[in-house]
Amino acid sequence: MGVRLSSESIRYLTLFESITGASVKDCMVQDDKIVFVVKKGDMGAAIGKGGINIEKVKELIGKRIEVVEHSDDPIKFVENIFKPIQVDVKLQEKDEKKFIQITVNPQYKGLVIGKGGKNINKAKELARRHHEIEDILIK
Repeated sequence: MGVRLSSESIRYLTLFESITGASVKDCMVQDDKIVFVVKKGDMGAAIGKGGINIEKVKELIGKRIEVVEHSDDPIKFVENIFKPIQVDVKLQEKDEKKFIQITVNPQYKGLVIGKGGKNINKAKELARRHHEIEDILIK
């Protein structure tokens, strides 16, 4: 398995790494934002003091920036995708396919799903790309 990146994603990834010094494992371009998945432990470098690195990248690219810390543990990875929202994550397998079920406080359910399902779709795509998760279900 490997993550295939578009040339646009590779340009953003290179720019992000050169500004922050963080190792980027994945870069996903959405309409109005770019999601970077950084190596475990590189979150601080990616953000920078007071968010300075994120601001620099945002200014150069002209889109919102989101950073997710990678984890080899699919449960931890999905928790990281939704940070700072607290979600309870359970990994389930059925017919050799992996699914994630998340439980979230009802007041944050809208944030987890996002406008037009944008946040949950981003989470599903990242989980699929990094851990071969078939789907994410919200309880």
